[in-house]
Amino acid sequence: MGKLSEKLQEMTGNPNLHIKEVLELVRQLIIVADQGELDCEDDGCRVLYGIIRDCAYKIKAQAEHEREIHKQKGTWDVERGTGTPLPKRTIKHNKGGKNG
Repeated sequence: MGKLSEKLQEMTGNPNLHIKEVLELVRQLIIVADQGELDCEDDGCRVLYGIIRDCAYKIKAQAEHEREIHKQKGTWDVERGTGTPLPKRTIKHNKGGKNG
């Protein structure tokens, strides 16, 4: 099994791990934007890295907000940054068409 599929399987059923992963991705986006801006040679690239940075900070704010909600609900393990896994959900498919 590949690393990505192992990671996805590990995260299944625990929304807190998803939030942690989002915060890590945001950190990486900010690093890329900062480094890219230092290395870029034209205005178009500066605009691109500015957009990446702006989006990263917006995503970060929302993820941190969700983390605080989970802490208030008591589903966030402060020491490990994780929480109680939720039961797995099953998706029911409508096989009969729109109304069937």
